Amino acid sequence: MVTRPEPDISAFLKARRAALDPAELGLPAGINRRRVPGLRREEAAQLAGISVDYYTRIEQGRTPNISDSVLDAVARALRLTDSEYAYLRDLTLPGRRTPSAGMAGTTGSQQVRQGIQLLIDAMEDVPAYVCSAAMDVLAWNTLGGVVSYDFAALEPRERNLARLYFLDEERSRSLYPEWEAGGEYMAATLRADVGRHPDDPALSTLIADLLEHSAQFRRCWDQQHVRGLCYGVKHIIHPVAGELWLHYESLPLPSDPGQTLVTFTAEPGSPTEKALRLLATRATPQPVPSP
Repeated sequence: MVTRPEPDISAFLKARRAALDPAELGLPAGINRRRVPGLRREEAAQLAGISVDYYTRIEQGRTPNISDSVLDAVARALRLTDSEYAYLRDLTLPGRRTPSAGMAGTTGSQQVRQGIQLLIDAMEDVPAYVCSAAMDVLAWNTLGGVVSYDFAALEPRERNLARLYFLDEERSRSLYPEWEAGGEYMAATLRADVGRHPDDPALSTLIADLLEHSAQFRRCWDQQHVRGLCYGVKHIIHPVAGELWLHYESLPLPSDPGQTLVTFTAEPGSPTEKALRLLATRATPQPVPSP
């Protein structure tokens, strides 16, 4: 049976409790051996400074109006990261959702503004593309269209970073040496997006499809990790350019809710910079097909 893609506060808080080491938090081992890893509910409640009954109701999703102070206390008790705390706020009250959620909880337009397309086209030496919250690639420049997958050669439905990563496993494993870790990061990013956009049909359909067709995605999704899409280094084994180490930046577009500009840059003078120049000479500029 496929797990439902809707956000689940119970599974999330249980996973975060299980990930903590009571000894590191200064909690006694107790007389009886722990039957499950991590914190017990009563210990989480104690660290948060609230009653066990109240914490239990929070974890079971039976408290519709949780104050900010209580959420802060739970976040501190469970050592939540900033991304995990934002996700918890999204789960507990729709009104707390981050401004990037857009109107009515949707991910906004799938059309990329002409100004954004002109911007990325002008970045001739920088691979760049624009993607939606559901990881659909909406627009790209010449290098961005070939730095990993050849987006112009794909049908619109296939131009989805998560589908390509998890459902075309043979190709994605050949591209990304750290495939398992990358999959965990991608699933954690999608979980954050589901928290911000719980009513978006494209995102819900994507998660449901991945849960049904990818065992690796199911494993990653069940970890309940949450990560904000931001920046890092991506390692790619490109079929033409060879080994690439690229710094990436994920920049949300404030005027286009749900759209993110992703750019890739190489260290000056590095083999990757030279490889990108080689790739640029072999890449043929192509107009982005209409969705």
